[in-house]
Amino acid sequence: MLKIKNKFNAERDISGCGLCGIINTKKIKTNGSDIKKSISVEHDRGNGLGGGFAVYGNYPDYAELYAFHIMYDNLSAKSDVEEYIKNNFIIEKEEPIPTFKTSKIYDHPYLHRYFIKPKSDRPDKLFRELGDDDFVVNSVMLINQNYDGAYVFSSGKNMGAFKGVGYPEDIADFYKLEEIEGYMWTAHNRFPTNTPGWWGGAHPFTLLDWSIVHNGEISSYGINKRYLEMYKYNLALKTDTEAITYILDLLIRRHKLPISLALTVLASPFYQKIDKMDSEKKELLTALRQIYGSALLNGPFAIVFGHSNGMVAMNDRIKLRPLVAATMGCFTYVASEEAAIRAVCPSPDMIWSPKAGEPVIVEFEEKNIHQKGGLLGL
Repeated sequence: MLKIKNKFNAERDISGCGLCGIINTKKIKTNGSDIKKSISVEHDRGNGLGGGFAVYGNYPDYAELYAFHIMYDNLSAKSDVEEYIKNNFIIEKEEPIPTFKTSKIYDHPYLHRYFIKPKSDRPDKLFRELGDDDFVVNSVMLINQNYDGAYVFSSGKNMGAFKGVGYPEDIADFYKLEEIEGYMWTAHNRFPTNTPGWWGGAHPFTLLDWSIVHNGEISSYGINKRYLEMYKYNLALKTDTEAITYILDLLIRRHKLPISLALTVLASPFYQKIDKMDSEKKELLTALRQIYGSALLNGPFAIVFGHSNGMVAMNDRIKLRPLVAATMGCFTYVASEEAAIRAVCPSPDMIWSPKAGEPVIVEFEEKNIHQKGGLLGL
């Protein structure tokens, strides 16, 4: 871990990437100014090789359609992918993603978006039996694996990811985020270690409505990857953050686990702690460890993930990565550093540092905020 001494002779630990999240539980929309300001405070946590944002509520006119954001390395790849999309989806609208030339972001892929819904008479009869969400998941993985020079980096409804190579504040200017409005935002400043800095490798990673930003390193990636492949997930991007996204999709959407239980799978208490619990909790957590042991995340991490019903922030079970949360009225803020929150909310009603493995779960409308282990209260 890199340590830097400042003018006050105090050491500052640089523990990897920077994370931020802002949600309004009443779905009051704000533009991208605050999330840009918040993540820019964490500038020194990145090295310019990746920045990105996810926003929810930004496509109200197409809220029932899947919004595909796709990167193309060349026009040939674009032509091939569009043929696949036209064969399998009804396209309501397609257009270049609006961008703005800046001195910092000048070399980038073609960026295009499509508002689409699956056809009922899809050419592949096997895929006709899939529900729309499952078909979209299959299509995303098929494009990312089989179409060279093309990458689907967002595929949800009424949400979108905007990311690339650069510092996040520069990426925000590139995509004109100050002109985009949404009721939930997440942001990431990347410091890549084990994987290269490239446009598709920037965070957030998304699938359907899930969007993940991640600080840390998942040492269990090999086990997690093999486990996901059993359920036909293709990890084409070979990053640990991609694995987290797919695990959440598997546990919550496909296996119907409540979010609180899914998070307990990701950062399960140690067996020594489970053995000291009352019999009901002990039986439940032991069963989760036995059934979903290969979905457990080992290693230092903090994550913020958004979905159609709210936002969650959590870190690993011994808190090897920092995470701070705060509330102000109907807003909840999370970040790697308190300073990133206070930059946009100087005097919050409440501010705290979540304990190891204890998620902050924020839901829309009911405005439920759980500082501990969700339904289990661990």
